[in-house]
Amino acid sequence: MAEKIDFLIIGGGISGLSAALELQRYGNVLIIVKKSIHDSNTFFAAGGIAASGPWSKDYEGHIKDTLLAGDGLCNEKVVREIIQKGTERVQDLISWGMNFDLKEPGKLDLGREGGHHERRVLHFGDLTGRETLKTLIKQVKKFSNIEIRENQIAVNLIEISGSCVGAYVLNNDTGEIYVVQAKSTILATGGIGKVYLYTSNPDVASGDGIAMASRIGAEIINMEMVQFHPTCLYHPLAKNALITEAIRGEGAILTDIRGNRFMEKIHPLKELAPRDVVARAIDSVLKETGDDYVLLDISFKDSDTLKKRFPGVYKTCLKYGIDFTKEPIPVVPAAHYCCGGIKACITGQTNVPHLFAVGECACTGFHGANRLASNSLLEGLVCGHECGKFVGKEYRNRPIPQLDIPEWSEEGITNSKEAFVITLNWNEIRQTMQYYASIVRTNSYLLRARHRISLIHEEVDNYYWNFKISSDLIELRNLLTVARLIVESALARKESRGAHYNLDYPKKATIVKNTLIKRYW
Repeated sequence: MAEKIDFLIIGGGISGLSAALELQRYGNVLIIVKKSIHDSNTFFAAGGIAASGPWSKDYEGHIKDTLLAGDGLCNEKVVREIIQKGTERVQDLISWGMNFDLKEPGKLDLGREGGHHERRVLHFGDLTGRETLKTLIKQVKKFSNIEIRENQIAVNLIEISGSCVGAYVLNNDTGEIYVVQAKSTILATGGIGKVYLYTSNPDVASGDGIAMASRIGAEIINMEMVQFHPTCLYHPLAKNALITEAIRGEGAILTDIRGNRFMEKIHPLKELAPRDVVARAIDSVLKETGDDYVLLDISFKDSDTLKKRFPGVYKTCLKYGIDFTKEPIPVVPAAHYCCGGIKACITGQTNVPHLFAVGECACTGFHGANRLASNSLLEGLVCGHECGKFVGKEYRNRPIPQLDIPEWSEEGITNSKEAFVITLNWNEIRQTMQYYASIVRTNSYLLRARHRISLIHEEVDNYYWNFKISSDLIELRNLLTVARLIVESALARKESRGAHYNLDYPKKATIVKNTLIKRYW
């Protein structure tokens, strides 16, 4: 028997929780998250929230910087709408008790990051995402008609007659797969970083929403636009240790390991150039020198000021024996943000009826070919709110339809004694994507990636249909779909633009267009 709910949200980061806070006005809301509610890209967002408002009346400047970073692929109407609506959403956070750093009582301390020509980034030290999530969770828990269900992973979306009617969900605590039927389903599943060997993303970022949506015919656009954060900590024991861009905003410089600064020769903004430019510059230096990392140095600044402004970075680096107030930080680029995703408008609507997508798993046209630093939390706030408001009003008077949804069948399924197959293929996917489809690409690299991924897909697909499902297997299958979407999109774009750089097509095309894939995998 299907569990029936008004609104199902898959994912519990900034966009999912923002949607829930609006939806609770119109019905019961179920949020499912595959680990803890704290496990999301939002929690790890270190920079801040780029926003214009009474604190920085620079709407046009923010719009211009966003369009410039997006390298011709932004939807200007969407950019204007999100930036203009962002003011009220940030004020909501403040009214709910969100702590932003103050320069003096009543005056926000605004930061500047890569691609920004002015200071407009609101922050809470370098733990802004964590504080934002804490604020939203506290607000969500005030409403009895919002249920957060942890350790639940969506297996597949349920599609009947071309419409999405809910999802099959695996309870990780019991191993049971159950049906959730909803008037509308909102995907807020975040990013795809785990498809790469090096990433700033947490383990949950396996592209689940994008993969599931693709399998029921949702249009997926611009998946080749994977942004690599230029500065993740390089250390054999470090995992997902992002070194916030705000450090460069406060004056940090990049050098090779011999102390030679290189960004001065590459871009007028030097270390504050857009992320794609800095990531490619570092990649070029590493390939030219054969070194494993470059150095990020801000040790010439006041030690106490650095510790206060960047407590998270200080604590993380110290854990690995690095005092960044006294010495440079070894850094490398790592997969950070997916600028493409499920084609959606600002209210989350997709081409699949009753299926909505918000946040990083969606592509609204806000980020274009390359996201401007600290614009992701802004988009999550605005689009989550707009989606919740639209869906709530649109569906509040609709009954949950009477449908005959089949239970999940495990007939003929056995427990696998070959779990190594999952680990082996997981590692191979990530290595293939890292070396053939990451910062700098070529046609031959991409064709090799396509071939290898096709072989892995055949083995994993056979495994999926014959053995009992686990969360690791679900994520592996989703990563395969995401990898194929990235590679096919990259092959389709016969130019270099933003986060996509192909040595065989080093120039921009005169006609700007999205890459679009609509395929069942």
